[in-house]
Amino acid sequence: MSELRRERKAEAEAPKERNWGLIAIYVALIAAAFGLAFYFGHRSQHKYDAFAHCLTDRGVKMYGAWWCPHCTEQKEKFSASFEFVPYVECGVKGDLKGKNPVCADAGVTHFPTWQFPPTGERVEQVLSLEALSERTGCALP
Repeated sequence: MSELRRERKAEAEAPKERNWGLIAIYVALIAAAFGLAFYFGHRSQHKYDAFAHCLTDRGVKMYGAWWCPHCTEQKEKFSASFEFVPYVECGVKGDLKGKNPVCADAGVTHFPTWQFPPTGERVEQVLSLEALSERTGCALP
């Protein structure tokens, strides 16, 4: 009996062979799953990129301030695509009363302010993306 026990103990302590091919397949599947999740997540966050580029092409501008909660609300409507919106920052970081000279020269006093060419019409409020689309003729996805 003790000889049988020694053999079992030796088998248990012996290094086991690893199936590296199977491990590589698992790693590849996990990497592909993460890649797809990133792709589809990134894609959904940037669904308004073309719309934002169209606003830029039409000469539309949004004036806002870093401290303005309504400006934050407007930015959130675009999600990650806001980086392509023609935005003019009017606030001076660290100074709630300071104003960028560009905004002062443009006569902007409320935030957010949208300016639409060619008439220069201004709207001083948060606009839905549908309202922006109607005013500019830019198509929403």
